[in-house]
Amino acid sequence: MIEEGKALFLQIAESVEDSIIDGSLAEEAQAPSTNELAAFFRINPATAAKGVAMLVDKGVLYKRRGIGMFVAPGARELLMTERRAVFADRFVAPLLAEADKLGLGPDELTRLILDRADAQGAASPQEGAAR
Repeated sequence: MIEEGKALFLQIAESVEDSIIDGSLAEEAQAPSTNELAAFFRINPATAAKGVAMLVDKGVLYKRRGIGMFVAPGARELLMTERRAVFADRFVAPLLAEADKLGLGPDELTRLILDRADAQGAASPQEGAAR
């Protein structure tokens, strides 16, 4: 699970974020403690604490004095918004630049994406919105 070349505290934070996004860690649920994260990933508790602190600074987790860390209300939507923006920057912008080089207009590019989605059995935007 640990990736080489990426800071461990970032991987810890992303792991907790992934759990919030996929719903396995619900809003207002208690988050794993730094000691639990450190034991699970076999890392120094200070490193796990740095990842948790990053999530607190972002407003994803909050501390209940004497009880532990909890997932903040609205954390999932905050993370989804943040990751969608990253997705657009990382994937959509280069896709549009390449499509422009190939002379593909928005309609043709949309058709290609929908054709690929159909071929892979992915949900259409209407089906995805209904979920």
